[in-house]
Amino acid sequence: MLYSMTGFGRSEALVNGRQVIVEIKALNGKQFDVVTKLPPIIRAYELDMRNMLMNMLQRGTIDLTVNIRQEGAARPMVVNTDLALFYYQGMKQIADKIGLVEENVLSTLMRMPEVVAPEQDVVSENEWEQIRRVVEMAAADLTTHRLHEGEAMLRDISLRITNIEQLLDKVHPLESERMDRIRNKITQWLGEQVGKENIDSNRFEQEMIYYLERMDFSEEKTRLKQHCVYFHTITTENDTAIGRKLNFILQEIGREINTLGSKANHADIQQVVINMKDELEKAKELVLNIL
Repeated sequence: MLYSMTGFGRSEALVNGRQVIVEIKALNGKQFDVVTKLPPIIRAYELDMRNMLMNMLQRGTIDLTVNIRQEGAARPMVVNTDLALFYYQGMKQIADKIGLVEENVLSTLMRMPEVVAPEQDVVSENEWEQIRRVVEMAAADLTTHRLHEGEAMLRDISLRITNIEQLLDKVHPLESERMDRIRNKITQWLGEQVGKENIDSNRFEQEMIYYLERMDFSEEKTRLKQHCVYFHTITTENDTAIGRKLNFILQEIGREINTLGSKANHADIQQVVINMKDELEKAKELVLNIL
């Protein structure tokens, strides 16, 4: 089961006369990182929300936005009349001293620092628990979105690994020809250098066996096949976060493919290896977006 690292979740509810709207967006990220946009009345609970989202979403760059509206206003405002009067007295003294006419005083006062400020409201513990559930529902919605994207990714990435397995099957018919070609090439070279009549056949066979054993890639083929099978097995597990594990398996697959290519010494097998690497790179790009 694969979960994409990207997704979007949204939830809203009415909490004690307040409309709570929660939106969560997730993007790729090696670790868990969250950016919050919260109204002042719930900033005291930011750490609780971070911990909750980390447990639910596990990994990725998370953008959390919470809007709380009351009677159509996102941030209820209050006027600090005492501060406004203080500013007015100072402005009036300046106007009287230099002979200015007092015009548009109200609009000027409203623009003075902290005269108009958001209402310092707080939520009760009961209200916070209800808001918390709204955040949880948005995170659950995001997880569902991640799962749907992951299902499409699973089909694509499984196809890439299956293609590598099918390409590996094409290597087997070429192996005997490869070994014969290497033997004939060495035999011809020795004949040209020292003459066939001067070759010690017993020693030649011993050296040939040693050389061909070093060129043999049966173990690499076996390990590559096992890694591919293990990859398919991991994608069927119920673990929600398997992206790192799949990335490690792809690294091992890449290592075996590279060794296969370095030992091939055969044009057709090299072509198969190139196609394997192409499929591997496509798989790696997909795994980067897996949770």
